[in-house]
Amino acid sequence: MADPQPAGRREGIPLGRIAGVPVILAYSWFIIAAFTVIIYGPMLLRNNPALGFSAYLVAFAYALLLLVSVLVHELAHALTARIYGWPTQKIVLNLWGGHTQFESFTATPGRSVLVALAGPAANLLLAGGAWVVLSTANLASVAEILTNIFMWANFLIGIFNVLPGLPLDGGRLVESAVWKVTGSQARGTVAAGWAGRVIVVAIGYWFIGRPVLAGSPPDFSLLMISLLVGGFLWVGASAAIQQGTLRGRLPLVTAAGLSTPALGLPATASVDEARRYAGQAGAVVVCGPDGRPQGVVDPAALAAVPAAVSPSTPVTAVSYALAPGAYVPEWSRGQELVQFLSQVEGRQYAVVDHNGIVTGLLSQEAVVAAITGRRQAADRRAKGRNG
Repeated sequence: MADPQPAGRREGIPLGRIAGVPVILAYSWFIIAAFTVIIYGPMLLRNNPALGFSAYLVAFAYALLLLVSVLVHELAHALTARIYGWPTQKIVLNLWGGHTQFESFTATPGRSVLVALAGPAANLLLAGGAWVVLSTANLASVAEILTNIFMWANFLIGIFNVLPGLPLDGGRLVESAVWKVTGSQARGTVAAGWAGRVIVVAIGYWFIGRPVLAGSPPDFSLLMISLLVGGFLWVGASAAIQQGTLRGRLPLVTAAGLSTPALGLPATASVDEARRYAGQAGAVVVCGPDGRPQGVVDPAALAAVPAAVSPSTPVTAVSYALAPGAYVPEWSRGQELVQFLSQVEGRQYAVVDHNGIVTGLLSQEAVVAAITGRRQAADRRAKGRNG
C-alpha cells in the first residue's frame, strides 16, 4: 500500500523554503493565472498588435509577477513576525493571493499592526523600485510593459491592502484600535470584520452599482474582478466576525463551570458502592490504583445489575474507559483548556481539584456549546420557561 502524501503535497506544490519558511503553491493559483491570461491577453493584444500570440505569454508572465509580488508580501509578514518571536508555519500562495500561517503566539495591538502593515509596505517598495527602473533604464517593449504592470500591480496591492477592514491587512488597524480601547481582541476582530463587509458594499457600489444607476452596463473585466474580490473579502470578513465572536466566548469555557458534579471511586469498589455514590453526585468516575481517573460508570448498566449481586459485582463491569490522560484541573479555562482537550482523545474528561480528587465530569459537547453560544441560548430558553 502506498504511503499517504505529505500534507504540503496535498495542499499544493511545495516550492521549498525561503528564510526557513516553507512555501506552497496551491493548485487554486492556476485558476487565477488562467483568469489573468484570458482577461489580460486579449487586452494586451489589442493595444500591441505586433506581439501576436506572444501577448498571451506576456499575460502569463504578468501572472508570475503577481505571484512574486504576493510572495514578497507574505515574506514581509513572516520576517517581521520573526522579530517578535512569532513562529511561521508556512506561506501558501493561492487563488486569493496568499496567506501566512503562524503557529501559536502572544500578540499585542502594536505588534499586530506592524506585522500586518509590513506586507503592503513591501509592495509599495517594489512599486517604487519598478518606477526607478522605468525612469532610468531604456527597456525593450515587452520588458517595459511588464515593468509597468509590475509597478502598478504592487502599488494597487499595497494601497488596497491597507483598506481598514478584515481580511485585508488594514483591518488589523481597526482591530488593534478597538482592542486597545476595550482591552478585548475579540471585539476588535468583530469590528474589523464588519468594516470589511462595508468595504465589500463600497466596492460593489463603485464598480457595479454606479454604472448601472448611470444607465450603462459595467465593464465585463471590472465586473468579474469585483465579484471575485468582493466574494473573497466577504467570506474573509464573515470568518473574522465568527472568529472574534468565538474568541469572545472563550472566557466562559471553564472546566469547573461546564462540568457536571461527579465523585471518584476506586476500581476495587463494587456496584453497590457505586449506587450509593451515584446518589450523591450526578456521575461516578472510576479511578485506578494510582488515583488517576480511568473510566466512567454507565448509569444504564449500573441500574441493570440485580440488587442481589450488586455487592459482589465490580464497578469496572458497569463502566466504560476514559481516554488516557482524559482529566483536567478544575481551574483550567479558556484557550488553555480548549487546546488541551483538542490533544486528548475521547469526548469526556474527569475534572480534578488541587489534590487530584475528582469533582466533576466534563463533556466535549458542553465545551462546544459554550464556545458556539448554544449553551447561552439554551440557558435563556430555560429561564424563559421558568419565568
